[in-house]
Amino acid sequence: MTIPNFSLKGKVAIVTGGSRGIGKAIALGFAEAGADVVVASRTMPDLEKAAQEIEALGRRALAVQTNIAVKSEVDNMVAKTLDKFGTIDILVNNAAINIMRPLVDLREDGWDKVMNVDLKGYFLCSQAAAKVMMGKQRGNIINIVSTGAAKAAPGLGAYSIAKAGVVMLTKLLAVELAAYKIRVNAIGPYLVKTAFSLPLWSDPETCKTVEASIPLGRLAEAEDVMRTALFLASEASSYITGQTIFLDGGTLA
Repeated sequence: MTIPNFSLKGKVAIVTGGSRGIGKAIALGFAEAGADVVVASRTMPDLEKAAQEIEALGRRALAVQTNIAVKSEVDNMVAKTLDKFGTIDILVNNAAINIMRPLVDLREDGWDKVMNVDLKGYFLCSQAAAKVMMGKQRGNIINIVSTGAAKAAPGLGAYSIAKAGVVMLTKLLAVELAAYKIRVNAIGPYLVKTAFSLPLWSDPETCKTVEASIPLGRLAEAEDVMRTALFLASEASSYITGQTIFLDGGTLA
């Protein structure tokens, strides 16, 4: 029996939304596993800090300011990655925005903002990276979604609908790219203790109520998502594609 290999040595990974929260945890985890990492988001000072932390782990890093909803900026991110590293082995689509509104109260421009980043942005990044991966006949795309993609979450309507779209995007890309040995999977966390979800867990009483609803009795940490991403990015998951792993402490069950 061969022990699974979780090493990413020699790999180049792009992590969108890589300057903080889940994205930063994944970027640093991949660097510890041996990968060189490109971090992308819209906030350059935070990106530069993340890149410095990656380099402190002994890996090469690149920070690229990118709005993933804009194709030219996505193309620039990919071009700069190729200029520095010559290849792309792994893409983690993690950047996201959310507007907390009931759907009946959500303005059209609010809907468009969420869809442009949380769905269109994942499509644009996947398309651009996949074209590089197809030429190499190998690659790995990981999409960060949400339990909201599988269960209605009041107030998170546009976000949840976009994430449900990414679940189908994951399946379609997995089927279309399988012939090129490119795997595509998704991770669907429930509530993760990051700044992104702060309004949902910052109040101690609300947090206790939420934790009581989770069979494992706690919120997820960004490192929990990182470990699952590392599994999917590595050869340990070489026969898994088109799947969404819901990282929810048993909540959907």
